[in-house]
Amino acid sequence: MVNQASIRQKRLAALIRATSGTIRISDAMEVLGLERPHAAKLLAGWHKQGVIRRIARGLYVPVQPSALEQTQVLDDPWVLVPALYEPGYIGGWSALEYWELTEQLFRSVCVLTSKRTSYGKAMHQGVGFFIQYAPEKNSFGTKTIWRDNVKLKISDPYKTMLDIINDPYLGAGLQHTIDSLSEFKKTYSKQEDLSRLLDYTLQINNGALFKKLGFLAEKLNFDSSFVDACAMHLTTGYAYLDKNAKDNKLVTKWRLWVPKELKL
Repeated sequence: MVNQASIRQKRLAALIRATSGTIRISDAMEVLGLERPHAAKLLAGWHKQGVIRRIARGLYVPVQPSALEQTQVLDDPWVLVPALYEPGYIGGWSALEYWELTEQLFRSVCVLTSKRTSYGKAMHQGVGFFIQYAPEKNSFGTKTIWRDNVKLKISDPYKTMLDIINDPYLGAGLQHTIDSLSEFKKTYSKQEDLSRLLDYTLQINNGALFKKLGFLAEKLNFDSSFVDACAMHLTTGYAYLDKNAKDNKLVTKWRLWVPKELKL
């Protein structure tokens, strides 16, 4: 008599071996040689039995025996990013932590994506995510890394700094953004580093970003030629260093509204 439990275990084991942290219906079709309706039904059945867990429509993760009563299954929630938010990349405070530009540790994962999805806060596998829209044309300046055999994109140190200067919320607040830029300066102060930072800013083509970057670079004593280059690209109009700040003063040189209590 055929042992159905044994067959299920062998098929599930084969599927887990062939995938990297997440399982899609297309994976079951390819690995197990099934038609789509059969593969979808199989995964849905395993989900009901508790051996895999659905985290999004058509997307599952395997459940280890020790994690059956836990909310979080995956050891590394970063592996979910390509499956849920591609095209996109890990950035903001998560990239700051990865590149050792901050001593703070963050529980949530910051993702920037051009995918049409729900933006803002999200929960996956018991882990908080913050999802921000990023135009596809600005999805450059990333590095490829591997986590648990999953290929990920993360913003490089230069793009990370520009993303958080553009929106300090992504840098865990304005003061932490400034502290991270100061830390960045310690490692990336060579002319080639500043040239890349300037080139990236030109590619983003956001006049407000030059105002913010130039102001902060001047206050943090970046090379004067870099500060002058930022000043050359100022556009008309005024911008806010932090759009969430309530009490601001105008720095006319940079055409920038700056929080009065800012510590630099």
